[in-house]
Amino acid sequence: MAALIRVTGDWTLAEDCAQEALMAAVQRWPRDGVPGNPGGWLMTVARNRATDVLRRASVERRKLRELAVLTDQHPTPDDPEDVVDDRLRLVFTCCHPALTLEARVALTLRTVAGVPTADIARAFLVGESTMTRRITRAKARIAAAGVPYRVPTGSALAERLPGVLAVLYLLFTRGYDADGEPAFADEAVRLARLLDELMPAEPEVAALCALLLFQHSRRAARRDAAGDLLTLAEQDRSRWDHAAIAEALTALAHAERRSAPAPADRPSTTARADRPSTTARADRPGPYLLQARIAACHATAPDAGRTDWTAIAHCYDELSRLRPTPVIGLNRAVAHGYAYGPTAGLALLAEARAGGALDGYPPALAAEAELTARRGDPFGAALLFRGAADLVGSDAERRALLRRADDLTPSP
Repeated sequence: MAALIRVTGDWTLAEDCAQEALMAAVQRWPRDGVPGNPGGWLMTVARNRATDVLRRASVERRKLRELAVLTDQHPTPDDPEDVVDDRLRLVFTCCHPALTLEARVALTLRTVAGVPTADIARAFLVGESTMTRRITRAKARIAAAGVPYRVPTGSALAERLPGVLAVLYLLFTRGYDADGEPAFADEAVRLARLLDELMPAEPEVAALCALLLFQHSRRAARRDAAGDLLTLAEQDRSRWDHAAIAEALTALAHAERRSAPAPADRPSTTARADRPSTTARADRPGPYLLQARIAACHATAPDAGRTDWTAIAHCYDELSRLRPTPVIGLNRAVAHGYAYGPTAGLALLAEARAGGALDGYPPALAAEAELTARRGDPFGAALLFRGAADLVGSDAERRALLRRADDLTPSP
């Protein structure tokens, strides 16, 4: 898809031709056998179809000449780096500031990651038809604005960075959720690494890399032998990916160095003129740097009992000042509950729920249940865990919450 958009400059045509190439493969490969270069076969069929459509539609000769030149330069996507570069171009095109942040995220999830529109709609709490119209309007807006299909430079690159980081974060979340597609998480990590290479002066890019790697390092330990979810405290830490944790710690160290203010008497030797640093300095760390610090506290603790909850609570205090959202308020309450006692945590949880934004939100009930159990009320906690289980959409999460409730309920 990304390569076809680069070649044709037409989003709808690229989507149609990609689908037709896939349909041709479904029909021919079982009969003729899978070709030696499946990706090249698909690209050739799709590109030929696009050429036919453009020619029949009498598209101006300039576009046909460009198509011919690009065809000669890139006959097949043999080089994996070419494919990755096309995806990165596509991510930045989707994240153009002409679109709202919600439209950027939705368009990237749909176009780059192939997330079904229905799933995107659920994530944004709207109907599928509404999300379809939003994505269609976003594509039309890009076409009407003549947005170039490339990775921007200079101030344009800095302007689009927050949207790109938000997209990668949500793409990772889509793959890391209980019923998510792991390939999405892998793709988010890969694109985050590429972005870090592209913007070596940006602390928030390195911090996002670190955050995703810390989270991804636990993927093999998140379920037991029966496939049920395990809490962080229940996980076997020897099964964590310690190479990923080491890479994350290195990325976090880079982010910390990049966020430190340059000496007043000399210019920074890290930032480049065409790639300015746009995130906050050391006295105001960015949201991904704060979250990476939190993740590092979990990843480096020898066991759950020795987690530095005081440091985590401090990071959430900073994050709450930077982004005072109900979900961050919820996480802050949990951190304070572990650092300073369940009563303190429950008080902050009540503050986070005051506006009603967390009503019916299963993690809020589960957090209240955990803090209630730690305060010495197992029966009340069990009821709350069961209430949260009634609200979740994932069977794996439901089983985990019910198991926690059963653990708190004495056998008759």
